[in-house]
Amino acid sequence: MAEFGFNEHHQNEAINYMRFARSKRAIRLKTIDSCFEDLKDSRLVDETFTVDEVRDMLDGLQLVVRGEVETELINTAHTNVLLLRQLFSQAEKFYLRLQTDTSELENRELLEQVAEFEKTEFKNQNKGTTNQEISRPKLSPLNEGGVSELLNKEISRLQEEKDKLKGRLRTLETQAMGALDEKTKAERALKDLQKVQGEQKMATRSQEITSLEDTMAALQEDYQKSLSVNAASQRDLQDNLVSAKHDLLRVQEQLALAEKELDRKFQQTSAYRNMKEILTKKNEQIKDIRKRLSKYESDE
Repeated sequence: MAEFGFNEHHQNEAINYMRFARSKRAIRLKTIDSCFEDLKDSRLVDETFTVDEVRDMLDGLQLVVRGEVETELINTAHTNVLLLRQLFSQAEKFYLRLQTDTSELENRELLEQVAEFEKTEFKNQNKGTTNQEISRPKLSPLNEGGVSELLNKEISRLQEEKDKLKGRLRTLETQAMGALDEKTKAERALKDLQKVQGEQKMATRSQEITSLEDTMAALQEDYQKSLSVNAASQRDLQDNLVSAKHDLLRVQEQLALAEKELDRKFQQTSAYRNMKEILTKKNEQIKDIRKRLSKYESDE
């Protein structure tokens, strides 16, 4: 079978199939022979027959032989389909797509080569042993270079997809780190702004307290000086001192209210609202990136 390009293994498989076909053909031929023998034994008992009787016997024989031949042809077609099923199933495991050319099945040259090979292969075999069961090994997996190349291509394609996913993962990680840096910068800027506002408020309040303390000190000094003048003046200075203390408490209360009002106005400023919106957006971006990262990590 070198003309067909078969290797030794496939040549043995072809021989096994031809042996199987020869066995089935011999059985069917024996069946047809038995049809004729039955006709001879059952109908050809007289020495003379009319034309109608001969026609009747031949019609009956025709039906029997036709049925046997038709059964054999149908069985052969179905057997060939099962053989193709084995080949196709084995090929699909390696992602191969086999094709058939039915026109080659009527190639007289190839058919003659097959017939010659069959004669050569089975010339030493006894034709009477056609009913012998032949053990046939199962089809072995293909190990040709084309299959290995196909598998290598599939592995390369999967590796490329894996590398692409890793690249996308690295890009998402970079974006996440950038978003975290922007969030950190925004938080630092907000803290700096709050610190500046707090320092301004503390400076203003410190100046007011210093001014009040200076006023208190001046009043106390005046009070001490007035003690030596007279009792009436002393009572007036004491009243002024009490009034000053009340003023100090009132101013401190006003300062506390002013501080709260300043905090409220600061929170209503556009800078504070913009900074808060930036922080909110960055937090949402970080949450979305983390979800996407977790999704690609699970696919990995």
